[in-house]
Amino acid sequence: MKIAMIGHKDFPCRSGGVEVVVYELATRLAARGEDVTVYNRGRQRGHNRYRVEGVNVIRSFTFRRQSLNAMVYSFTATLGALRRRYDIMHYHAIGPCVPLVIAHAFGRRTVATVHGLNWRVDKWRGFASKYIRLGERIAAKYADEVITLSDEMHRYFLDTYGRDTALIRNAVSPVPPTDIGIIREKYGLEKNGFILYVGRISPEKGIDELIEAYKRARPDERLIIAGEIGSDPFGCAVRAAVDGCEDIVCTGFVSGEELYALYCCCALYVLPSHTEGLALTLLEAMSGGASCLVSDIPENTTVLGNFGSSFRVSDVDELAARLLDAPRTGAPERDGAAQTAYVLENYGYDRVIDEHMEIYRRVCKGGKKERHRGKRRSVQPQSNVKA
Repeated sequence: MKIAMIGHKDFPCRSGGVEVVVYELATRLAARGEDVTVYNRGRQRGHNRYRVEGVNVIRSFTFRRQSLNAMVYSFTATLGALRRRYDIMHYHAIGPCVPLVIAHAFGRRTVATVHGLNWRVDKWRGFASKYIRLGERIAAKYADEVITLSDEMHRYFLDTYGRDTALIRNAVSPVPPTDIGIIREKYGLEKNGFILYVGRISPEKGIDELIEAYKRARPDERLIIAGEIGSDPFGCAVRAAVDGCEDIVCTGFVSGEELYALYCCCALYVLPSHTEGLALTLLEAMSGGASCLVSDIPENTTVLGNFGSSFRVSDVDELAARLLDAPRTGAPERDGAAQTAYVLENYGYDRVIDEHMEIYRRVCKGGKKERHRGKRRSVQPQSNVKA
């Protein structure tokens, strides 16, 4: 089966949730023998078509200006993909779904994965918010299949558009046990001696509230912020907020062994986000055995299950209190092994790949999108997959 993927920034890349999903999905599909092509943003002289880990990569033209980057890319990638006879054109995130209507007009089979309702995010206002909302409407109306990541998003599409969706929760690769050594040497950290945040540095993630709560609470542990801080107004505000605070360390983007060590050795992982699809960093932290504290939006608390603790979203005072009294990793009352087993059982990749392949096959056979109100449609695994 020939599959094209559009909507991510780069490949191979793990800079954001969409990029992680595209990487894992594309490489694992390719390993099963599928012909997968990913369309990256931005052309590079002499390096616009290549092959990585069994996946074909094509770089599509776009402008560097942030306000136009994703929009222009999604159109050029779509037009490029239309020149090739893909069985499936798979769009990731709702903004890039606007040109999906062109693929539909040409009779191509399309799948759209909704990674989050981005138009709700403060980062996107005015035209950008309306454009992203347009992509959402186009996906709901024209995609042969829409995939959502959480019960909340599934209900939203059902209530708003009368559109049934396939619920496929994100998956996570298990975080391997990793020693403190690499982060002790680089940042002077000790096991269970720091509180951790990993993710984008943007308003919807609530990182400014975490910094303020940490300053109020003044816990014994240091605060580690792992994520690239931009030069935009919010990034500048975050830099100003941590300036002069010796107990707050901003690492920039981290990956690999360094990231694994942060997950495995933190006293507490905190996710204070206002909105999410399904946070991969939370799954990674849980699979690494970390004690987790999250904002009480359903997208976070559903993932936690019976593990971890929560606070009212955007409530800085409650977050400050929870930074002091939330159970720490290694506390006697915690069962980190049970938490890890729970994550791997419920969010494993074999299930996700099987469910995507079932959708692709159904769409290729002409399976029609459902546009009625009803119960959540779950994707049933193939008969050779263990229950």
